[in-house]
Amino acid sequence: MNAGPLPQLPTPLEIDTPRLRLRQWRVADRAPFAALNADPRVMEHFPGTLDRAASDAIAGRCEAHIAERGWGFWAVERRDSGDFIGFVGLNVPIAALPFAPCVEIGWRLAHAAWGQGLASEAAQAALTAGFETLELAEIVSFTALSNRRSQAVMDRLGMRRTAEDFDHPVLPEGHPLRRHCLYRLDADSWRADGLRT
Repeated sequence: MNAGPLPQLPTPLEIDTPRLRLRQWRVADRAPFAALNADPRVMEHFPGTLDRAASDAIAGRCEAHIAERGWGFWAVERRDSGDFIGFVGLNVPIAALPFAPCVEIGWRLAHAAWGQGLASEAAQAALTAGFETLELAEIVSFTALSNRRSQAVMDRLGMRRTAEDFDHPVLPEGHPLRRHCLYRLDADSWRADGLRT
């Protein structure tokens, strides 16, 4: 559990991986982000697709958090083409989760970017930033029980599924996505696994 003040970086962190760049958001990202948020395949395990206004609001919050703290849900682009493909990064959930306070790792990529290991590549880099640069004690991740694809990424990252399944507080009783699973990874376990990068 991450208690106490959140780490602050003097300038926004940007991260390069072999194929990707994790960076601050730009105005040009808004349209492709809205397109992926309107794609039912991408949003299958969320309450619904988003319209442009709702999508822009999320992008704006992500940009503001990075400007304020130096880290957050980064925009992700392909280094070879510069194409925006979604977001990956670290976030402090605002929902009243039973395991809060915490820092989560999360991702949302356009369908065209699936199946190429890009989420795992970017998320490994985000974990490295979280444990090395931000010196977090633990990072969590969670998703609907039905979201096997995201759970597979969590497994590949070396995160461990807990027995702490929970009902997400923003979803009403009876909603098919309400029940979530929780994964955890602490800094000591991450280092013991060989400083994954």
